[in-house]
Amino acid sequence: MNLTISGHHLEVTPALRSYVTHKLDRITRHFDQVVDVKVLLTVEKQKEKQGRQRAECNIHVKGNDMFAESAHADLYAAVDDLVDKLDRQVVRHKDKLQDHQHTTAKRVLAA
Repeated sequence: MNLTISGHHLEVTPALRSYVTHKLDRITRHFDQVVDVKVLLTVEKQKEKQGRQRAECNIHVKGNDMFAESAHADLYAAVDDLVDKLDRQVVRHKDKLQDHQHTTAKRVLAA
């Protein structure tokens, strides 16, 4: 799994990097065919969005690309919300892959 963590108007500290990787381990626990993960952490600099912090993530898994974003006053809370959204998407994708098991015509005729 390729993991890229970058910051916009923000320096990605080692503590923040380890927190994001620790949270993303939950996604790889549910679905092991994750190819590429790109995380973008942003601090908004506009006046009306003072202190607004966002986390965005693109995940490329076998057969699909997924995107999620989250915004919160606290960056760690935004990362938590982001991972929850991505985890739901990954579990739904895994269920779709596993639900397409059809009975073959030979098995239907034999029964």
